[in-house]
Amino acid sequence: MGRPPRLLCCLFLALSLAAVARAATRHHEWEISYQFKHSDCARKLAVTINGQTPGPTIRAVQGDTVVVRVKNALLTENAAIHWHGIRQIGTPWADGTEGVTQCPVLPGDVFTYTFVVDRPGTYMYHAHYGMQRSAGLNGLIVVSAAPGGPDAEPFAYDGEHEVLLNDWWHRSAYEQAAGLASVPIVWVGEPQSLLINGRGRFVNCSAMAAGACNATHPECAPQVFAVVPGRTYRFRIASVTSLSALNFEIEGHPMTVVEADGHYVKPFVVKNLNIYSGETYSVLIKADQDPNRNYWLASNVVSRKPGTATGTAVLSYYGGRSSPRRPPPTTPPTGPAWNDTMYRFRQSVATVAHPAHVQPPPPRADRTILLLNTQNRIGGRTKWALNNVSFTLPHTPYLVAMKSGLLGAFDRRPPPETYAHRGYDIYAVQPNPNATTSDGLYRLRFGSVVDVVLQNANMLAPNNSETHPWHLHGHDFWVLDYGIGRFDPAVHPATYNLRDPVLKNTVAVHPYGWTALRFKADNPGVWAFHCHIEAHFFMGMGIVFEEGVERLAQLPREVTGCGKNNGH
Repeated sequence: MGRPPRLLCCLFLALSLAAVARAATRHHEWEISYQFKHSDCARKLAVTINGQTPGPTIRAVQGDTVVVRVKNALLTENAAIHWHGIRQIGTPWADGTEGVTQCPVLPGDVFTYTFVVDRPGTYMYHAHYGMQRSAGLNGLIVVSAAPGGPDAEPFAYDGEHEVLLNDWWHRSAYEQAAGLASVPIVWVGEPQSLLINGRGRFVNCSAMAAGACNATHPECAPQVFAVVPGRTYRFRIASVTSLSALNFEIEGHPMTVVEADGHYVKPFVVKNLNIYSGETYSVLIKADQDPNRNYWLASNVVSRKPGTATGTAVLSYYGGRSSPRRPPPTTPPTGPAWNDTMYRFRQSVATVAHPAHVQPPPPRADRTILLLNTQNRIGGRTKWALNNVSFTLPHTPYLVAMKSGLLGAFDRRPPPETYAHRGYDIYAVQPNPNATTSDGLYRLRFGSVVDVVLQNANMLAPNNSETHPWHLHGHDFWVLDYGIGRFDPAVHPATYNLRDPVLKNTVAVHPYGWTALRFKADNPGVWAFHCHIEAHFFMGMGIVFEEGVERLAQLPREVTGCGKNNGH
């Protein structure tokens, strides 16, 4: 016999009050400034938070409110910070996307971001203004599951470590941006170093001018991760790279993948993990190897021909005879072949929802948007485009323009939703590479189910197609399927995984391949969807969705005040 309704009501109320009582407000005071750093032993002017890069890890419990008061002390440069993977339900103005959800934070100004972390998992934050992310403004967000709640981890471990992977250039973000906008293009090139927790080693340090590089500087000493023999450790891994797809390995220690982008996955074991810019994973390792020697943590470039040495850190056992600072006796692992697309494709396909945490997607979509991803030319400049349209950011943020009724702030015509897919040869160089630009957006019916299929194709050079990690703000999406070759909307949807697809916020589109995803347009706001490679978004590889803006209350004054909203 069930409980009487009154008792159920009281029980629900008690649980709700308990959840409210548990929730805390976590305050942070940050100052963004330029500081000289030796992240890879070479001296470089980096964008820092409270003098550090990476910035401090934000730690919270599911349901907590995070308040970050940011002072922009860059003096000559605007700023904005995106809280990557946090859906910003009810706070779209805190997404931190300059030109989309807010005006930039001007030099000398203070901006306070306030948002709720409603889901446990591993996330990140990074700059979302210009190309500042490549200059060092980034860090981790770790959200623990609410005690006794339904989202507790379906796995056990004794301790945890955090691993933030990055690539590093010696040229400034300004130089990189100027080169990308030049005719002909001056490409950013391969990174000088790969960093683990902001530490790396530039291999040509000794060849640099006196004082420009110090191989013994403490800021570039390898990070040491200590473990106790016999115990199990969770490694939270995030990639905030600007360009590089990476393969990550802990020498001699198989990794069990258990979380991706804040969602539990059906555990699977890998020797090494492919991780794309904007992705986060948790893996479990057992500290069961010889404790009297050290082991490498290694990151290597994949999907592009590497021009950068392996990034390294050290795993050391407590109580072992080897000093934690002593390099392992082996050479660092080099990972799989950089151009082994199918190896990476199979790992993507293997990532599905944990059996106890499956959230089935809606069985069908109300709307399908098919996006052909190509490299193009506009006015002699090299650009990226979707369905032959290269994205540009408006001077007035979309969210501000739409809530203020500024109809002329951006192009009211939506971009195209498909392309001539039946006759398009994705393996050929386009006969006419010219494209157009637009700052138009896709307006979605609130509550509707949307499918997006990203189709990769050949670039301007023959026999060349790259991996693109795509990130959606404000949502998680179900990854329904991957494919190699041309997507056929009359055939491939029949094979979609509607049983246990993983939910993610960032997903890879493999060379000459396609990726199908589904999400529900149920978060009022304006949300960017773009390639997470910094240079590619700068060159136009992105779009914007709007949904339910009319449901939002008045915007905070702090996000307004630029473009047409400022009387210009």
